[in-house]
Amino acid sequence: MAASGFLVAESISCGPPYQIIKTEIINDSIQLPLSSFDQPGLKLVRPSGWIYDIAIQKNEQGYEALLLQCSHQNNQLIPSGKEYVCNLHGSTFDAQGKVMKGPAELSLKKYQTVIEQGNLIIKLKSAKS
Repeated sequence: MAASGFLVAESISCGPPYQIIKTEIINDSIQLPLSSFDQPGLKLVRPSGWIYDIAIQKNEQGYEALLLQCSHQNNQLIPSGKEYVCNLHGSTFDAQGKVMKGPAELSLKKYQTVIEQGNLIIKLKSAKS
């Protein structure tokens, strides 16, 4: 899998309550094996060369991909339980990316996800706010 630019960070018992997946962007998309999601819980995708992580969670409809960039002043968001928090001005977003507490007013950017040949594909060109 290293040839495809895919690395999984090891989970450490005293580390964060989520898994970080480091990967490359190829043709404006990220491809992750579905086996990366065998264990439940939040996964953070860290594309090479990007400032912001992408949070991936499985839901009833499939998988949801949220850019962890605060819509107020573009600060990196931090996962905290079932929400994402901006440590710059205190904006808080729920697990679906909707604003729970301002000053942010806009929801987080979402990316389209599809499943193809045993892989989760995150399409970066199809962002929705």
